Amino acid sequence: MQKLISHAWNFIFDHEVSPLRHIPNVATRHMILQVLGWMWAVAFAVAIGSYAMLPASLIGHAVLIAAAAITAATYTTAVTKPEMFAPGFGRRRDGEHE
Repeated sequence: MQKLISHAWNFIFDHEVSPLRHIPNVATRHMILQVLGWMWAVAFAVAIGSYAMLPASLIGHAVLIAAAAITAATYTTAVTKPEMFAPGFGRRRDGEHE
């Protein structure tokens, strides 16, 4: 059980073990992990604070489900297209038009 918990912890929080390891820039990896951490903190705060009323509880659960989906999508993108996290991705270069 201890190995399972340790492996799960490292898979999520260790940037050299998680799917974020495919992003070549370590600073970008760290930023993505920080953003995901903040997202989960907000998601749990909304969910826990909303258990007093059913509609608020439903919204809280939706926020948690959305947070899980965003995390899974971010990890999948880090594995399949790590270049998306490269600095300047998606920006127009000087002289380019739509």
